Amino acid sequence: MRAEVVVESAADPLRLVTRLAGSGLFDDYTVYERPGLWTFAGGVAGEVILEPGVVRSRWLDGPSLASATSMDPLESLVSFDSMRSVHSLDSVDEPWSGRPAAALEAALRAAPWPVWNAYGWIAFEFAALTPAGRLAHLVVPRTEVRIEAGRALVVSVDPDEAERVAELLSGRGGVPRPPAPAPSPVDVRPGGDVYRSRVAQAISEIDAGLYEKVIVSRRLPIPFPVDVVATYACGRAANTPARSFLLDLDGFQSAGFSPEVLVSVDGHGTVTTQPLAGTRAFGRGEDVDSKTRRELENDPKEIFEHAVSVRASQDELYRVCAPGTVRVTGFMTVKERGSVQHLGSSVSGELSPGRTGWDALDALFPGVTASGVPKPGAIDAIARLEEPRGLYAGAVLTVSQDGAMDAALVLRAVYSENGRAWLRAGAGIVSGSTPEREYEETCEKLSSIAPYVVPRA
Repeated sequence: MRAEVVVESAADPLRLVTRLAGSGLFDDYTVYERPGLWTFAGGVAGEVILEPGVVRSRWLDGPSLASATSMDPLESLVSFDSMRSVHSLDSVDEPWSGRPAAALEAALRAAPWPVWNAYGWIAFEFAALTPAGRLAHLVVPRTEVRIEAGRALVVSVDPDEAERVAELLSGRGGVPRPPAPAPSPVDVRPGGDVYRSRVAQAISEIDAGLYEKVIVSRRLPIPFPVDVVATYACGRAANTPARSFLLDLDGFQSAGFSPEVLVSVDGHGTVTTQPLAGTRAFGRGEDVDSKTRRELENDPKEIFEHAVSVRASQDELYRVCAPGTVRVTGFMTVKERGSVQHLGSSVSGELSPGRTGWDALDALFPGVTASGVPKPGAIDAIARLEEPRGLYAGAVLTVSQDGAMDAALVLRAVYSENGRAWLRAGAGIVSGSTPEREYEETCEKLSSIAPYVVPRA
């Protein structure tokens, strides 16, 4: 039977989700934080992996986990032991072509259960003309934990696992509280000459009329293995993200403090995106922060960069929303995000009949503030100017069978795979850009996470 356990806890949700992530109970997991709500999704009941030309799905037979947002019990559930063996099941490979978002939507629609939530990530190359590498990885978990207002709801297909998770949440799980992690700050300055030359090339291409704006990024290797869970715990305490996330899926780990909601779709079809563009440093003292805020609000280059991003977001929502419903609110308000402050706006609309959240994601991805304007030219320039991005400037997301979706733009993050770890940051290049200022902007953004990187013991 489906197990539900409620745990009342006054503990910091950050401490609770990192306790679960570090417990060793789950090989694969995702943490996703929205305002007032933290979700931990552990284990694999099913998954969808998108690669160029192939979508790979694996599902357990029969009905499965009911989501933590639903109180409707299912008539039957597969056993916990069969769920634990999901990685031994043969996957089903299907060819796909056309829109990658449509391929993901179709694969998830084939899930053999009436109620589910999926969690995972989408790579920047999801939108590439010639995509390469893993493009997306989404998992339907076997156990979900939703933490809000001092209350944790544990939903699992196995009563024993639900009880074990409840013990961990309540502090009765026999896992001692580890000492506070000691970060080893990463120097954000290396690589300046190469980056400035890339910016100069982008400026020349903008002046030649190839595109209006492009985000040029740089990858910063970390010279030691990273404890990603501890880095998340340390960095989240010092950041003010729109969304935060922590994941370990198939050995790929990442943690980040997203400044921007790429797309949010509720069950009624209201879609919202929140482009941020225009940047100054933050956290340098009240007087300095006030001065840089005024500079940000009055700098013609930053205002232009933000305005073209908002215009592009509107144009993208016009493609999928009912006429007359697209609107801009909170135009050009300052958002404080960790070590930087941005100009931000919200653009929203109502999906047209027959449109889904996947159509909205397809229209908005990749985020205009992490690619450029117009997107095709900017994406082509990024492919020429940079090495593949992978998850950087892609998205982490949660999606449900009822059409609800929430996706955060992946910036201000740490990445780790096969013993190697790295950071990455970019800056928006327009005709008024200078290579030195854009390089400094990447340093400011990297400083949202670089001081909090914890070495792996």
